[in-house]
Amino acid sequence: MIELLLDPAVWIGLLTLVVLEIVLGIDNLIFIAILADKLPPQQRERARVIGLSLALFMRLALLSAISWLMTLTQPLFTLWSLDFSGRQLILLLGGLFLLWKATMELHERLEGGAHGAGPAKGYASFWVVVAQIVVLDAVFSLDSVITAVGMVNQLPVMMAAVVIAIGVMLLASRPLTRFVNAHPTVVVLCLSFLLMIGLSLIGEGLGFHIPKGYLYAAIGFSIVIEFFNQVSQRNIVKHEARIPLRERTAETVMRLLGHTPRDESPAAEEAHGDALLPESAFGIEERNMVSGVLTLAERSIRSLMTPRSDVSWVNLADDPEVIRQQLLDTPHGMFPVARGSLDRLVGVARAKDLIADLVLHGRIDEPRSLHEPMLVPETTSVLRLIERLRHSRGHLALVTDEYGMVQGVVTPLDVFEAVAGEFPDEDETLSIQPAGVGRWQVDSGADLHHLERVLGIAGLVAEDDAYTSVGGFMMSRLGHLPAVDDVLVHEGFEFRVTRMDAQRVDAVTVTRVDTL
Repeated sequence: MIELLLDPAVWIGLLTLVVLEIVLGIDNLIFIAILADKLPPQQRERARVIGLSLALFMRLALLSAISWLMTLTQPLFTLWSLDFSGRQLILLLGGLFLLWKATMELHERLEGGAHGAGPAKGYASFWVVVAQIVVLDAVFSLDSVITAVGMVNQLPVMMAAVVIAIGVMLLASRPLTRFVNAHPTVVVLCLSFLLMIGLSLIGEGLGFHIPKGYLYAAIGFSIVIEFFNQVSQRNIVKHEARIPLRERTAETVMRLLGHTPRDESPAAEEAHGDALLPESAFGIEERNMVSGVLTLAERSIRSLMTPRSDVSWVNLADDPEVIRQQLLDTPHGMFPVARGSLDRLVGVARAKDLIADLVLHGRIDEPRSLHEPMLVPETTSVLRLIERLRHSRGHLALVTDEYGMVQGVVTPLDVFEAVAGEFPDEDETLSIQPAGVGRWQVDSGADLHHLERVLGIAGLVAEDDAYTSVGGFMMSRLGHLPAVDDVLVHEGFEFRVTRMDAQRVDAVTVTRVDTL
């Protein structure tokens, strides 16, 4: 024994054999990991330990019976000019079992059979799984022991190498199992390896020797490709992690509804087409409303409000008769009230109270009819705005900038329109009107989010909130003050300026390019 410990050749042989035993045991370890996943979580570790322990005892027992093991190489019978020994029969049956088992596992995982994930997932019997592990241990142990016998002559060295290799596999079994089960593509790759190994065992059983170097070269190449695949997937996850969870959730829901997520090209949409629900499952209006709800929190107040230039307000400096006629001609229930300029706010008032004052007193009774205006900064979130409107009595908020200048007015109806589309007043028309096949007449103040949903495109809304109108979009993309008949093409649509109001775009015609 001392001589063995002092012999460098023995140590070199031991190290080489340990490495080979670990390499030869990887396929066994992978198969145990896949089988253990079929058990309840609390039984998986026990199954792994039992499986590898049985492999250890089986290999040590086979090494102890080397004389009997060598008789397995003697021919038992001849069939079609092929001599079959006990070893060949074991390898042939083991290879067939491995092919059958790996094929069934692939079928379950790719076809979504009993191995599918979910709360209703069924688990296999513990002892059925252990029995399958024992069968595979017998096959893999036979191959491992024969390799050991062919490399080293000393029985203690063989046993030490087997014990060390199994110990390493026991330590590696849990992280390997966790990794394999966490990556479905790795599971499929491992099952493909088992199919290849099963085929090689059948070849060995039929007397056709397949050099293991070919198998390991193919496995190594596949592992390198899978490594790059895992790196790519990790980078994708990191990129998605930088996208807010709300936005990722919104895009996922909209994809399920059959809507193309923002920044996804038509080619990508076609590629995803098979994964989407049928177009008829959800109507356009339903998808638009869901999209409006999911994107509401991302929108700014500026995109919801009526801009200052379109706000109807009461000027206390005007003649009472002018004010009365304005109230009668404008179908609004609430008005901002100011003196001389909208920035010199006095309050807000209901139209019926103002008319009553003018009829009864010939003037507006400010203490009685005017209420404190609700001012909100343009940086206020839409959700915060909704909360403030819910607790306000006037149901009208004036949006101000950082200098206190009034920029516009927002009401609960504006918030509702962001979800359900336009609800024009009696003196208004729809800001987006169909004008033929693939053609729309769009008012400059149209909601860009709504226009995106109508046209089924993305990229109209400014990510930095630099503009909120079609006119602002045209000006930003053209790089100058637009003129009548200026044209801009965006995602297969032509945007043509058809009407100007002084320095402001008043109307745009949008036409699908393929209908021109």
